Amino acid sequence: MHTGSSINPLWNEKKVKNYLPHMTVPEVDAFLSKSDMVIIPIGALEQHSSHLPIGTDFINGVEQCKLIAQERDILVAPVLMAGQSPYHMAFSGSITLSADTIIQVHMETVQSLIKHGFKRFVFMNSHGGNRAITTFLVDQINQKTKGIAVDFGEAIRPYLKPDHSPKPKVLDRHAGTGETSDSLYLMPDLVQLDKATATKLTLPKHLENMVSEVVNEEPTAKLLFLSEALKGEETGKKTATIDMTKTGVWGELNPKEATVERGAANINNVVQAMVGFIDKWNELIKI
Repeated sequence: MHTGSSINPLWNEKKVKNYLPHMTVPEVDAFLSKSDMVIIPIGALEQHSSHLPIGTDFINGVEQCKLIAQERDILVAPVLMAGQSPYHMAFSGSITLSADTIIQVHMETVQSLIKHGFKRFVFMNSHGGNRAITTFLVDQINQKTKGIAVDFGEAIRPYLKPDHSPKPKVLDRHAGTGETSDSLYLMPDLVQLDKATATKLTLPKHLENMVSEVVNEEPTAKLLFLSEALKGEETGKKTATIDMTKTGVWGELNPKEATVERGAANINNVVQAMVGFIDKWNELIKI
């Protein structure tokens, strides 16, 4: 079909500095003369209700990494869109991979990059369900390869500025106001805020009784709640997403309350915290 244009009419991507999929071989070689550091986001392809795209975790993770790579020389190397998401599988479009698959893909990725001269790896988990996988992956790289790997969340923790914004009085997690705010900043064209709806959660009674303490960040309640809630239907826990929320939002605030200002403040805090970590790591390895 003739479109009347000499280029792909859907193309709107701009070349991004230090983003591996956009780089040429000479550009990678030039990068290696300055830095041996890589950041790899580990995301997911899973339902995010009716207002956020299925690729939210992957896209937001990649976009945050790109922002960091504009501040410091760190190679952004995403290799896998999907993650571990068995509890979302009642919602069309969600994809879930085994922990073994995710670990294998990223181990082979690191081994490939090590062959080219990269040595330091930061793994950014941008999907809660990948947390244990990321921890294990970091350890396996440190135990079995020449590479040195760290977990993004642990790395930035000492450098984050305290968040003094008002805390919600109800559960507000997956696809809620926080994630929607971040998305409004990171990928505004993909957020359909007009389609966001509030929901009423239906939790098993003993978990419902924990919610107030979870919301108040009581550590034992939060640990136990997250150990049991949001688990696949096959576990029999009756805490798959569809069991607890018909909209896919795991929270009782209306995502329409999200703001781009909140997202900008949060993402900037995270980016600058990672910049602080990178600077300290570079300082510590100077000979």
